[in-house]
Amino acid sequence: MAINRNIQTLDEFTIQELRNFPRATGELSGLLRDIGLAAKRVNVEVNKAGLVDILGDYGTTNVQGEEVKKLDVFANDHFTGVLQHGISCAGIGSEEIDDVVIFDDEISNQSKYVCLFDPLDGSSNIDVNVSIGTIFSVFRRVSEIGKPATKEDFLQPGNRQVAAGYVIYGSSTMLVYATKRGVNGFTLDPSIGEFTLSHPNIKCPEKGKIYSVNHGNYYQYSEGVQKYIESCQRKDKSNGGPYTQRYIGSMVADVHRNLIKGGIFMYPGTTDKPNGKLRLLYECNPFAFIVEKAGGVATNGTQSILDIQPTAVHQRTPFFIGSKLMMDELKSLTTQNEQ
Repeated sequence: MAINRNIQTLDEFTIQELRNFPRATGELSGLLRDIGLAAKRVNVEVNKAGLVDILGDYGTTNVQGEEVKKLDVFANDHFTGVLQHGISCAGIGSEEIDDVVIFDDEISNQSKYVCLFDPLDGSSNIDVNVSIGTIFSVFRRVSEIGKPATKEDFLQPGNRQVAAGYVIYGSSTMLVYATKRGVNGFTLDPSIGEFTLSHPNIKCPEKGKIYSVNHGNYYQYSEGVQKYIESCQRKDKSNGGPYTQRYIGSMVADVHRNLIKGGIFMYPGTTDKPNGKLRLLYECNPFAFIVEKAGGVATNGTQSILDIQPTAVHQRTPFFIGSKLMMDELKSLTTQNEQ
């Protein structure tokens, strides 16, 4: 059987990257491969979710007060289990768990990293077969190696992330992750059961024609955000015509599309929820890191998402992310309105 040497798996890619840093221990590479393994297990269940008793509500609510879906629990358990049984993670924080979980054992205490994740973003769409995903973030510990991790390891600003990524379970399953060296995407090849490099060195276009926002909350947004939405709708043809609105309601799918094609995603605060709905640690920080490494911009409307100092593990924030020129235009309009 002929082997296509042009196909590079996630394992091969991380090992190749490791060769560029002779002093590296390989721990981060191992952690990323563990995340890939958990994603493959979740992907199997996502693909057969309609055939087994895994859809619907679990019967409880998470710390955010949202109904927990059965598949959320499955994904959370598998990511937690894989990371706990590996050798590269000292603890985890999950959107589905009230507080961080410290892996207090001899091997985990020697690990340099902690991981935060949203095990199944967009889970309200599970029952209607819309793309959903997993989002993750990796930080180097600030606590002493050899001892259990502490909460301070998780409450670091996003600019201290060493890696972040997401997995989108859609028409194909894709894992995208970023380090300081750039952003790369891997598509799951079901014939060999491996993530293979399909989107090397991803760059977010400086401008796109798509804006993503929940128009149902329009009258609860600030005047500046309303002005920007109106600008998106009435642009003249000399400037590319009006933008197209695309809002799936699954953040992974919306931001992934805009990362590849160019666009802007907005989840502003509202009069009812001035801090917005999205979680800083589990959703905003990872995506901000990924998109900024690809050339885009991410803010909370007034400052860079990556510069925010977290004060709680389930902290929320308004969120604006996307192509640089579109984000510049948003900033211009919102700043004018504030003056």
